[in-house]
Amino acid sequence: MSLSQTFDPHLDEPEPPLYAARKQIYPQSVKGFYRRIKWIILFVTLGIYYFLPFVRWDRGPNAPSQAVLIDLPHRRAYFFFIEIWPQEVYYLTGLLIIAALALFLMNAMAGRLWCGYLCPQTVWTDLFMAVERMVEGDRRERMHRDGQPTNLETFSLKLLKHSIWLLLAWWMGGVWVLYFADAPTLVKDLATFQAEPIAYISIAVLTFTTYTFAGLMREQMCLYMCPWPRIQAALTDEHALNVTYRYDRGEPRMSLKKATHAREIGEPAGDCIDCQQCVAVCPTGVDIRHGPELGCIQCGLCIDACDEVMLKINRPPRLIAYDTDVNIKRREEGLAPVFKPIRSRTILYAALIVLISGIMAYALATRAPFTVSVIHDRNPIFVKLSDGHIRNAYTVRIANMLMDPAIFTLDVDGLHDPHVEIIGGEAEIAGKPSITVGADQTRELRVLVTANDEDIEEGEPPHLEFTINDQADGRVAVGRDFFRTPKTIH
Repeated sequence: MSLSQTFDPHLDEPEPPLYAARKQIYPQSVKGFYRRIKWIILFVTLGIYYFLPFVRWDRGPNAPSQAVLIDLPHRRAYFFFIEIWPQEVYYLTGLLIIAALALFLMNAMAGRLWCGYLCPQTVWTDLFMAVERMVEGDRRERMHRDGQPTNLETFSLKLLKHSIWLLLAWWMGGVWVLYFADAPTLVKDLATFQAEPIAYISIAVLTFTTYTFAGLMREQMCLYMCPWPRIQAALTDEHALNVTYRYDRGEPRMSLKKATHAREIGEPAGDCIDCQQCVAVCPTGVDIRHGPELGCIQCGLCIDACDEVMLKINRPPRLIAYDTDVNIKRREEGLAPVFKPIRSRTILYAALIVLISGIMAYALATRAPFTVSVIHDRNPIFVKLSDGHIRNAYTVRIANMLMDPAIFTLDVDGLHDPHVEIIGGEAEIAGKPSITVGADQTRELRVLVTANDEDIEEGEPPHLEFTINDQADGRVAVGRDFFRTPKTIH
């Protein structure tokens, strides 16, 4: 043993834990402006979630009538008048990019607005805590009951609470599966135990996760599992509004009696009377007076609680408010507060959202109701015929998104006088091969393209354009590939 180890007075002290032990949080109910906003958002978002699967939308006799539907067996997604096919997954990519930019914009404007008002974890936890208060009482009743030995009344109340939680969680999971099948039909099948096993499994998994996350883990999800608090800290700046304790006005804090006496004799006294109400109502147990913390979800409930106290002691409201550190320093210097919602980063985020939304809207408005994709055969890449001509083979897939059968003609451009043969096609129309594709279906064809090798120069292989023309309205779609010969193989 070394001398440093022999005489180290801290040698036998245990290492501190990596994570602090969880302390039970008993959020207190509160009334006020931000609490009303949260209730409105809760009822609106859950109302949309619960009732949207039952909204009908007429798409014709051969299409599903559910307004919002993810039809996995037929590989379609429907959103009112929009129908998305698997090859159009880029629309989903665009939506994810817009959602990310919207998060960045909200963060630049007012911090963690998503976390405090719109996050599903926040919405469901709010609902579960409302049930808890309704069954077990408010903060003091729950703390007193948990501090006493369990009796029949306590056990009965907790059993009732957890039963309602499980019912709400089951309802959430049951509604989720309705987005993947016709809702009224699936409800009937679930009730009569005729639904597919995957439906019951999905409901069970979602019931368990919702009950665990919103009822048992609560703030632990925000503190340890959610990555957004770590990310948003790198995206904010000094002009972003955040729930802030205005220490320039609140300090030095003291009791109401001492503060009143200090003001009478001309000594400084802050408006904060250390009542702890801001801590009592916080769903994550944060003391906002300590400054920004990872656990603060910017829900504004501490603002409502503090305003209620300020009203009772005849002091101005908004000791805690959405504010910036810049304004606190400006008030200390006797300057007027400034707010800059329009600045470079907010303009950039908003412009990108408008740009991407415009591109997606234009693509949706101008897209043809059919597509064509072309895949070149890999083995062999080409075939040399006995007469010296070169043949390439392709797999052409045509997707008809219309609710009626469609007849298409096929043109192949890019070569001098090529010969095009369709295996499985129908009779020619005006000298061009024709293909019939059923309503809301795809059809796969083998296409053989033959050309004279002498007409092709050495170097890069020529581009081919496979153009399909709808005989009903003349609209076209184009697929592209290459034509390979010995001269283009290096």
